[in-house]
Amino acid sequence: MEKGNIGRALKEARGKQTQLQLSIEENVSRETISAYETGRAKIPPDISRSIVGKKDDPWLAMAIRHEYTRTGPIRLEGQRVDLHRSSVKSKLIEELDEAKEFVERCCVANHLSFLQSFDQQDLEETLVQLADVVTGIEHFLAVVCEESEISYSGVWQRHYNKLISRGYVNKEQIISGQA
Repeated sequence: MEKGNIGRALKEARGKQTQLQLSIEENVSRETISAYETGRAKIPPDISRSIVGKKDDPWLAMAIRHEYTRTGPIRLEGQRVDLHRSSVKSKLIEELDEAKEFVERCCVANHLSFLQSFDQQDLEETLVQLADVVTGIEHFLAVVCEESEISYSGVWQRHYNKLISRGYVNKEQIISGQA
């Protein structure tokens, strides 16, 4: 997200809680919370984990992830965006259909370092289509969790538990943050 969006997401997640109240909760100064919200300081990982855990706000989680990695979805806020649940669902289905077509015709049979330039371009476009799907999924999750008051963090925890039960990750990976 651009500078300031993480601050806005933090302010929105804070809701009616004052900066002072949040600062006491997080054991930092009120000025520090203000610096986070105005973009003068980055939220340290331990504080961001704590706030996301307490606020359970998908938009804040998305903003923080992007702040630190400069990857992953950013909150869509352009003038053509419609974040009504049915619109987000329709857009997600559209993105899934497009990505499915690209993945099906994508050539990955040979070693990828030997791709011809046109196959390389097709592969890159397939990956962009998949990134579109990730953005659609994240927005669908955020909108629906927020509106239905289903815990965003809880959804992810259930997902992690499924990965653990299927043997795809170890519990220690989730606990230590190494997943």
